[in-house]
Amino acid sequence: MADKTREDVEAKRGRSAGGAARRAFGLLALLPVASRVPSYGRLIVSLALDDRVPPSRKALLGGALGYLMLGRDLVPDDVPVIGGLDDLVVIALAVDVFLDGIPRWLIEEKLEELGIDQAAFDSDVGQIRRLTPGPVRRVIRRVPGALAAVGGAVESTGLAPRLRRWITREETLA
Repeated sequence: MADKTREDVEAKRGRSAGGAARRAFGLLALLPVASRVPSYGRLIVSLALDDRVPPSRKALLGGALGYLMLGRDLVPDDVPVIGGLDDLVVIALAVDVFLDGIPRWLIEEKLEELGIDQAAFDSDVGQIRRLTPGPVRRVIRRVPGALAAVGGAVESTGLAPRLRRWITREETLA
């Protein structure tokens, strides 16, 4: 039994050898979404600036933006094809979890305000969610709750004002 092939192991795990290929071809279905990215960008900015959106969701977007700006990638950008995909995946996951924590009525309000077709938006979000592996989505969905818990813990200890001062203090050159 030690001679199991990779296909045997993958089949036992419930995966087919062509699963990655199907997911890659599924990415081609995202091409129509690309034309709507500017509108969705305005939607995300509008929601991020709205006081009714929980701070933990905004922090998640900030973390994703920081990852992009940091310049250190999980997969280096010079790796052909997949080098740039990690950035896309980070953004897609962050936006998905960000939207997941916002009340539907608020999203609908912003869609109408910005003139974005709600049916196309729902279709695009569903398509992106289908392409994201379930285990990854389950782990990422826990991040905002963890951020809120850490924030609550810092707030309850009374360290929050000192921490804010420490983060925002200006360095003096001596």
